[in-house]
Amino acid sequence: MIGRCFSVQSSSPNELKFQTLSGIQHLAESRRFKAWFLDQFGVLHDGKQPYYPGAISALEKLATCGAKLIIIKGELTHQYLQRRDDAWFASLGRSCIHMTWSDRGAISLEGLGLKVVESVEEADFILAHGTEALGLSSGAALPMNLDELEKILDQCAAKKIPMVVANPDFVTVEARALHVMPGALAATYEKLGGEVKWMGKPDKIIYKSAMEMAAVDASDCIAVGDSLHHDIKGANAAGIASAFISLCPCH
Repeated sequence: MIGRCFSVQSSSPNELKFQTLSGIQHLAESRRFKAWFLDQFGVLHDGKQPYYPGAISALEKLATCGAKLIIIKGELTHQYLQRRDDAWFASLGRSCIHMTWSDRGAISLEGLGLKVVESVEEADFILAHGTEALGLSSGAALPMNLDELEKILDQCAAKKIPMVVANPDFVTVEARALHVMPGALAATYEKLGGEVKWMGKPDKIIYKSAMEMAAVDASDCIAVGDSLHHDIKGANAAGIASAFISLCPCH
């Protein structure tokens, strides 16, 4: 993270300004922000290499300066499906078509009380965690390409069942290459007329939850990400400052 280019945007609409930095040391030492919300892919690592050079030292520097560090990931969907104290989630059934990963590892749904089904006719909703496979009732994952998954989406749209997308990213960085993410499936589903619940950036819900977790106000935190459409747009929606890592193949 240190040593790469940052463009930092103010959180105040009346003070819309940018500055370009070569790293985070100056911001960290200024202690301007009490909490830092960090994206994973493209910020801390690339999906293959455990950490970018300088990432660990950057985190250590922030911790030394007293900052609270929260890594933004897909846990919010798990929490909402488990608690169901939100009206929209309370109305969902328990049977789902699960789109998941194969090479990157299938996502566990343990503890959510869900029944994974393979037939659209049995499904109450779609849960999109990945773009490589279809979850099976046995707990295994059947590898599928995007065309095959989109054919299932066609059937789901005809039945008018909703989709929960756990990661709205369209693409992510993996070993410096771009990998299609669940957000792409969700965008396709909306074009088919399907209802999509976007769980994560750019929806401000994830940053609002992070602020509650860190017990800070919007003026006291900053979001760091490598996607203008998700990380930075989400930070703007939540009214917080943001740092965009500009040396990213997503742009």
